Amino acid sequence: MDAKSFLAVMHVAERLKDTLRHCTTSQRRVESVAEHSWRIALMAQLLRHEFPDTDIDKVTVMCLIHDLGECFTGDIPTFVKTDDDRAHEDSLLEHWIQSLPPEIASDFTALFSEMHAQQTAEAKLFRALDKLEALIQHNESPLNTWSENEYSLNLTYAYDTVAFSDWLTSLRNEIKNETLAKLACEGESSSNTNPDNQRKRNE
Repeated sequence: MDAKSFLAVMHVAERLKDTLRHCTTSQRRVESVAEHSWRIALMAQLLRHEFPDTDIDKVTVMCLIHDLGECFTGDIPTFVKTDDDRAHEDSLLEHWIQSLPPEIASDFTALFSEMHAQQTAEAKLFRALDKLEALIQHNESPLNTWSENEYSLNLTYAYDTVAFSDWLTSLRNEIKNETLAKLACEGESSSNTNPDNQRKRNE
């Protein structure tokens, strides 16, 4: 890849720094897709010794590139994303990939095919981390930034995705424990500061 082509890829990828996701950070700032992808990649690296038979370097690359399609469509929360949305995103991504230098296009095409097929250990680990990171981020964000359906999703989402791994299932359980503690703590705090609830207790 020559320098001009390399910079062209960087300019497209930069869009993910400004592509916002549904969730906020612990400080109430809406997170970007780039931030989400970075932390999934970090998660993969930290699990190198937990999954010694898995190609963690490949998983890390999957984590870094998996949302590149959102450079062209923006982010749509998984609970409202339709099959048509996915097909549109995949079409735009494929068009862009085919414009890249042949060796890079070949690498990316193979990786996205593997991710979509969900047959290899690497693809399954990537998919699990993608979903788990979102749950972790929700636990870190203030409760009053959650949408109504996320109260149940953070307790039930992704259990099927992690079922292939006892370690990931244990992580999912710990995330659920954090959610329950958050709901108990922040929910009670919210209730205590709600004027309607205070008035009822004083009646």
